[in-house]
Amino acid sequence: MTKQTIHIPSGYKPSPLGIIPEDWEVKRLGEIFTFKNGVNAGKDSYGEGVRFVNTMDVLNNEYITGKILRGRVAINEKTKNEFLVSFGDVLFNRTSETREEVGCSTVYLDNEDAVFGGFVIRAHDIDANILNPRFKQYCFQPSYIRNQISALGNGAIRYNLGQEDLSKVNLLIPTKVEQEAIASVINLWDTAIAKQTALIEKLTLRKRGLMQQLLTGKKRLKGFGGEWKEVRLGEVFDERNETNCDNLPLLSITGDKGVIYQSESDKRDISNEDKSKYKRICQNDIGYNTMRMWQGRSALSELEGIVSPAYTIVTPKKSIDVRFIAMLIQQPRIVYSFWTHSQGLVSDTLNCKYPDFCQVKVSIPSKEEQTAVADFFVEIDKEIEIHKQKLAAMQEQKKGLMQVLLTGKKRIVNH
Repeated sequence: MTKQTIHIPSGYKPSPLGIIPEDWEVKRLGEIFTFKNGVNAGKDSYGEGVRFVNTMDVLNNEYITGKILRGRVAINEKTKNEFLVSFGDVLFNRTSETREEVGCSTVYLDNEDAVFGGFVIRAHDIDANILNPRFKQYCFQPSYIRNQISALGNGAIRYNLGQEDLSKVNLLIPTKVEQEAIASVINLWDTAIAKQTALIEKLTLRKRGLMQQLLTGKKRLKGFGGEWKEVRLGEVFDERNETNCDNLPLLSITGDKGVIYQSESDKRDISNEDKSKYKRICQNDIGYNTMRMWQGRSALSELEGIVSPAYTIVTPKKSIDVRFIAMLIQQPRIVYSFWTHSQGLVSDTLNCKYPDFCQVKVSIPSKEEQTAVADFFVEIDKEIEIHKQKLAAMQEQKKGLMQVLLTGKKRIVNH
């Protein structure tokens, strides 16, 4: 049996990472950086002092500047100098509950003093001429290097990554000219993504402002007038207390996504005895967390299934448009009413059960106006969703672009 001949295109060469451009190099991170774990200070030291990089800063940012950092730590000058972050330093997250997040990185692009925490590893250049600082914010994201790093993570409950592990990771290094070109191209996508994100935030703020007006009657849609009627929620909702619901999916009521199917990753085994206590929720019901209603934790359901007995389920009477009420009861002034009607001593023990829910007063217009307002916000939500989908597509396109540019499969400079 003969070995299959691998075709190597002109201008390329074999390497430990596959076929790469002939003017690129492969280096282990230990040849490029020195590594250091971060500072561990006493719990009373945090909140003031020098700016401080923590794991969430690493996970949430491709690059960091001083003004991004919210954390601070009070340490002496000697300790500060030992753990100082310099312009161009790469920071790796060294521990995580998931293998996918261990070893994620960011780069510090500022000259303001900052130090880094104990769950972060600092990578400092041995030779500052090897990697362009802007290139560093992208070069550790392609799958070829993420796969290397995540495979080195070890642990039972949490995944951990050490300096020795990082030193073994291989990195593709283009020429300095191409590093700059690659960073510039990807940065154009970052700029477009930032503009799209800002647009979504603007539309969301606009929606929030309109809700404060249209859900209180301060502003009315064209064609509607007249006084609003004050009612208790018990007049417009009944409690749904159905249990023993076989063959229905398990659902969760979340604060940001509404009522959703429980994913396989967090699905719990429920014994027949426990399942018999779970409550049925139907389409157009509202479910809320009895102990978190004072935080506005409620959602209108578009699904049918069962939820934990910790939730209260209310079902509308025919005289209302439940979409309007679902938005109304999440407004801060109404949420405050749930707090005042909840039973308990402190926030962690407050309960807003159905009898308490029933006592909360709200002002509502005619059902026709309720429906018009609800439809109005449906259209706004559609517009926001279109822009969110566009943002998601741009983010995926950026990932694909980085994958080919940072592996040399596509070139953007003359050779």
